[in-house]
Amino acid sequence: MSTDDPYAERLDRTREAMAAVGADLLVCAPSPTMRYLAGWTEHPSERHLLLFVTDDDVLFLAPEMYGDQLEADSWVPSIQTWDDGDDPRALIEALAADLEIGDGRVLVDDRMWARFTFDLRGAIPDASFGLASAVTTDLRIRKDDTELDRLREAARITDAVCVELRELGEEAIGLTERDLAEEIERRLSAHGGEGNSFEPIVGSGPNGARPHHGHGDRTIERGDPVVLDFGTLVDGYPGDQTRTVVFAGDPPEGYEEVHETVLNAHHAGVDAVEPGVTAESIDRAAREVIEDAGYGDEFLHRTGHGVGLEVHEPPYIVEGNDRELEPGMVFSVEPGIYLEGEFGVRIEDLVVVTENGCERLNDTPRTW
Repeated sequence: MSTDDPYAERLDRTREAMAAVGADLLVCAPSPTMRYLAGWTEHPSERHLLLFVTDDDVLFLAPEMYGDQLEADSWVPSIQTWDDGDDPRALIEALAADLEIGDGRVLVDDRMWARFTFDLRGAIPDASFGLASAVTTDLRIRKDDTELDRLREAARITDAVCVELRELGEEAIGLTERDLAEEIERRLSAHGGEGNSFEPIVGSGPNGARPHHGHGDRTIERGDPVVLDFGTLVDGYPGDQTRTVVFAGDPPEGYEEVHETVLNAHHAGVDAVEPGVTAESIDRAAREVIEDAGYGDEFLHRTGHGVGLEVHEPPYIVEGNDRELEPGMVFSVEPGIYLEGEFGVRIEDLVVVTENGCERLNDTPRTW
């Protein structure tokens, strides 16, 4: 890769943010932040795989086995490799000396394993340490055009599968939740998805009253409300959508009222989104609808969460978060009502804040 946008711009913004807080070095372990800055990451392991960023350097310290892969898949020009016979801690010490960190300020990835943090502390004993989120949260909270394109595509694939699921009708009756979850995964892949954003949630009947039920062996019956919460990845960026449907038969008593209440709360939350309002005001707009209908105690979670390289990240749409919304922020609006032992209802779309309101990334029927 070249250092063309978006990575050159992200690096420039990172360095500006580091300077603003007096940081001399930022060190990333395999994580969403490494992917955000370098265009590449890996699953964490016992091997030292680190990205170093200073005001004029950016480089990888990586096991030799990753050398060719990093050259091919990351734009980062400098890669220092080590083999399994080397002591990576000695290499970190030498690298820190070359970078002239001394008694400077070092920010470490919030996802870094403790052992690597201790190795850095040992290699730079006079430095002070803090968390990388001191600068990366504000960098990542507003999505650039490349990120928004990927999020839109992930939403498009998720929407397409959601429409197909609704058309199952009677065919869904007799399937287990696990059967339907596997069908969701198959269809997401067939539409070009790159794996799951998270394990699909298929909560039928009383299982739908547990917000993160996942899926089990319960058989879907006629009249069952079924909570369907799933998404797919596009180049690391997730889709996330929830609908609650009845595939066939008549729903239980009270279900239509609950579904209408949740739908009204969902619309109220989305309608409240615009630049300058606080995250907690979106939560309040949705929550008031549910409380006014008498179900306040059955709304068990926050109204939403940010979405980016992580499916849960800032901004969190929750009471007490007075962060003002800005164009480019992406988050879910997902109010719910959960009646223990009976059923649950949740309706969720992702939205992106625009200059004068918001854009829904999901657009499938929200009826039951």
